[in-house]
Amino acid sequence: MKFSRHAIVAATLSLSLMIGSAAQAQQSDAPLKIGVMTDFGSVYSDIGGAGNVEGAKMAIEEFGGTMFGKPIELITADPQMKADIAANIARKWYEAENVDMIIDLPTSATALAAMEMSKRYEKIMIITDAASSDITGKSCSPYTAHWTYDTYSNAHTVGSAVVKQGGDSWFFITADYLFGHSIERDVSEVVKAAGGKILGSARHPLNTSDFSSFLLQAQASKAKIIGLANAGGDTVNAIKQAAEFGITSGGQKLASLLMFISDVHALGLKTAKGLNLTETFYWDLNDGTRAFSKRFQDRMKNHAMPTMVQAGVYSSLLHYFKALDSLGENPHDGAKVVAKMKTMPTDDPLFGKGSIEPNGRVLHPAYLFEVKSPSDSKGPWDYYKLVATIPANEAFTPLDKSTCPLLKK
Repeated sequence: MKFSRHAIVAATLSLSLMIGSAAQAQQSDAPLKIGVMTDFGSVYSDIGGAGNVEGAKMAIEEFGGTMFGKPIELITADPQMKADIAANIARKWYEAENVDMIIDLPTSATALAAMEMSKRYEKIMIITDAASSDITGKSCSPYTAHWTYDTYSNAHTVGSAVVKQGGDSWFFITADYLFGHSIERDVSEVVKAAGGKILGSARHPLNTSDFSSFLLQAQASKAKIIGLANAGGDTVNAIKQAAEFGITSGGQKLASLLMFISDVHALGLKTAKGLNLTETFYWDLNDGTRAFSKRFQDRMKNHAMPTMVQAGVYSSLLHYFKALDSLGENPHDGAKVVAKMKTMPTDDPLFGKGSIEPNGRVLHPAYLFEVKSPSDSKGPWDYYKLVATIPANEAFTPLDKSTCPLLKK
């Protein structure tokens, strides 16, 4: 039997269309699948870790546990603070495991590496932990939303407050990776704009136990302010060792540029009292934050109150679910879902009223806190005194100053 060339082409095309339609139908029938990529065992595990997973579970449960008639699935992984591992996990999840969106990412380097996979597979990424303002700046993506905070907001809240209090000469102790470099850069710009001076910096590896050489360099600089451009366990260790060296009693002051309630808890109020810090969430802000935090605390084995990162996982997932619900389907199209998220105002008891900018930056109020003294604290986790509230439209990079290539200038 002979077949014409046209018949063969038509049959091939028909088969291709059938395979494509079957694949699309299989994908559209797939349940919503979320991947939490977080630090379970290193320097940022108290900030995110198991608490991020609980935050995600709470959001799923609050939304009813299902989406379009199918249970919402949740998987987790630890990128071990390494960019290449984060990229490989993201590739596997998006390509082979039908993950619709990835949330958290513990460092800026892991976030940017995973974002490349998000763009390649056109899938969603919500970043709640990594801090670099480059995420919605020069490295922005139509598939990414940056929740919680960033280096710009912290620099312009804590940095500005310290300079206004007379801290016009700085030396930085900086975590030697993208986040540390970003926040040192952003705070330096704030200090210089106010007429201050940067006297130097010392860079340390992530997860450093001995800060003596870096603290000695800072002490020798005679800077009024030693800016700690690090986070988590690194910040805790640096502050504890600075106290042992007598640095603050010698007249220099510490400025923690990124600090969480878990860090204050680890330090204790006797050591942390008087420190200024900025957060976008605190468990004792209002009735809504207190109710959520009590539920969260009851679920945690260590009975910890939530960090702003853990609260951010919960809040951002609820907004994501609302966007899908509004679309009436899961289109498995990252850009389409993120575009819908951007059209909807963010409004929840944890972060207040806000919005998502065209570059993916989530806007909500930020707060300047001062750590209480032991005598001012009314009990466990009563650690902060509110100093100032920064409105959502002032807390983050203005769009006209953004370097995001998605924006039309």
